[in-house]
Amino acid sequence: MESNSRRSFIKKSALVSAGISLLPNLSYGINLNKSKKKEILKLAFIGVGLRGMNHLNNALNRKDVEIIAICDIDSSRIQISLDKIKKANFKAPKIFGKDSYDYRNLLDLEDVDAVVISTPWLWHTKMAVDTMKAGKYTGLEVSAANTMEECWDLVNTHEATGSHLMILENVNYRRDVLAVLNMVKQDVFGDLLHFRCGYKHDLRHVKFNNGKQAYGGGVEFGEKGTSEAAWRTQHSLLRNADVYPTHGLGPVATMADINRGNRFVSISSNSTKAVGLNKYIVENGGKNHPNAKLKWKQGDIITSTIETANGETIIVTHDVNSPRPYSLGFEVQGSQGISEFDYHTQRIHIEGKTKAHEWEGMESWFQKYDHPLWKKYGNSATEAGHGGIDFFVLNAFIESAKENSAPPMDAYDAAAWSAVTPLSEVSIENNGDAQDFPDFTRGNWIKRKPYNWIKDKF
Repeated sequence: MESNSRRSFIKKSALVSAGISLLPNLSYGINLNKSKKKEILKLAFIGVGLRGMNHLNNALNRKDVEIIAICDIDSSRIQISLDKIKKANFKAPKIFGKDSYDYRNLLDLEDVDAVVISTPWLWHTKMAVDTMKAGKYTGLEVSAANTMEECWDLVNTHEATGSHLMILENVNYRRDVLAVLNMVKQDVFGDLLHFRCGYKHDLRHVKFNNGKQAYGGGVEFGEKGTSEAAWRTQHSLLRNADVYPTHGLGPVATMADINRGNRFVSISSNSTKAVGLNKYIVENGGKNHPNAKLKWKQGDIITSTIETANGETIIVTHDVNSPRPYSLGFEVQGSQGISEFDYHTQRIHIEGKTKAHEWEGMESWFQKYDHPLWKKYGNSATEAGHGGIDFFVLNAFIESAKENSAPPMDAYDAAAWSAVTPLSEVSIENNGDAQDFPDFTRGNWIKRKPYNWIKDKF
């Protein structure tokens, strides 16, 4: 840790930290080192587990990137990555991962333009802050932050350094989500009133394993776990909060122009009792298994209501510890009508356009309002992961990084969407008392223009 590389990193970090404290609004949303568009983006990856590997695979299908370096403390993931990189006829990258902080040596590489971070949640903010301080364009997986302090760290570092951060929320690029966003922007629903969204996904098989297989059957986690069971499950044991809000909230926040003419004002959250994980352990490991004696803190279903400055309400649900089909449960309601849409439900009612008091299927609406991105790339994107949305989110990151321009989902979005976690935790602890959202834009949400998701090439 006392190598020349490490000392150089500490020195640069200290200078940036001083800048944050003295000039917090130095470069609000502006990169002072913006230059002409790069033809080839030189990429590095911190974390090449399941999620990071998905991004790496998609990058290897492009001709406008070079893979300069990869970092992971799991040597098996490094080898899998190297095999894929070699198979794609890319030049072998530099390797980092000798310890948990070796990623900082990766960030010292001058020939790295942009970094994709796909690590366990507790590392997200510290790695993103270090990456921005190193002057790299930063792509950060969800959720971006765990605490309110971390939310501010993302914003303050972006403003002090001018380095851009994009939260890699792939659901914002779902075909139905972008079509409904198109409808919102064309006033199909009239004045917006209310939204519903969330993350409802039975993850018990992900949170536990038997140490030999990543999915299903086992009841071990933490040091005895593999894949997400090694780190994700611990959050359910220690926190009663919506720890994963952005898949549902990201798309809705975009529709409501959050941080760009609107903002979150307050949140009130409530939680059910916690029984789902214990039930799973008893059924798969027996009532005498040591983990069957654990007292889980996170309620099985957490419901939060958010109020916005423009007068809309948003209900966000977190439900991952009970048996249920996958759903994000989107609902958009305005003065002119309403839509409920997801993989299992796609229906709409628009006053004067559909039969009075009746729902109508959305197939024709989706066709009419299909986003230009999907019209252009839909056929080729479907193999990229999660139905094609992983292609679009990485494409937006790479194109933004090549221009060194503000991304469609920036540091202020990362902070506001992720702030649901610490605020919901405090609200639940206080019997649902409303908690005020910080204004991460420091008042600039009033004058910031909405990102043009419909016409922009990303």
